[in-house]
Amino acid sequence: MPRHSFEIGQSVELVAGILTPPGVTGNYTVVRLLPNDAADREYRIRSDRDGHERVARESQMRLGPLAALGKNIPAAG
Repeated sequence: MPRHSFEIGQSVELVAGILTPPGVTGNYTVVRLLPNDAADREYRIRSDRDGHERVARESQMRLGPLAALGKNIPAAG
């Protein structure tokens, strides 16, 4: 089973795609790694803008802009 590419607490960006509803792209924080047997890992992510949580597949995400600043390191505790 493939491992998740992102970790809890990491900054990610939800990118636009065919199945992505309008207005939901942007910066998010990974809050949970979801189990599944598919090759495309799933995550529970929280919007940095409004706090809304959603489930996203790894193929819909990339490292967020805070990652470049070293702020993608999971919070301790």
